[in-house]
Amino acid sequence: MATNGEAQGRRVLVLHGPNLNLLGEREPEIYGRVTLPQIDTELRRLGEELGLTVDSFQSNSEGALVDRIQAARGQYQALVINPAAYTHTSVAIRDAIQMLGIPVVEVHLSNVYRREPFRHHSTIADLADGRIMGFGPDSYYLGLRAAAALLGATRRESK
Repeated sequence: MATNGEAQGRRVLVLHGPNLNLLGEREPEIYGRVTLPQIDTELRRLGEELGLTVDSFQSNSEGALVDRIQAARGQYQALVINPAAYTHTSVAIRDAIQMLGIPVVEVHLSNVYRREPFRHHSTIADLADGRIMGFGPDSYYLGLRAAAALLGATRRESK
């Protein structure tokens, strides 16, 4: 069984972009009723099951997200990111991710290809090892599982 110390060797950063702090309230017909704290709690639980340490960060500020990505260098082994509205516009986030040098999984709650055409473009799609979208909160959980697979993490054994 992996201990917390062993999990420290496989750390995953989960970044949430703008307006995701309003999950559960904002357009529930698109994004559902699950809140961001509920998603983060489940990500930590799932991370423990997978032998990963998971840290989450949300900001409505592009600069804060860039700062967090830069600070992740040498601290994390994978990034799961939902850039939200910055998906379509942020060269700054793209450049920060490009310098990161770790596996990246892009996630979205909704299927962006079933939405407005401007949402079809992602500035980071070509940098991501994979993209998962359209499964609501499960997009995050699938994204974390994908990050674990990319890292070669193994499921914790229950005693």
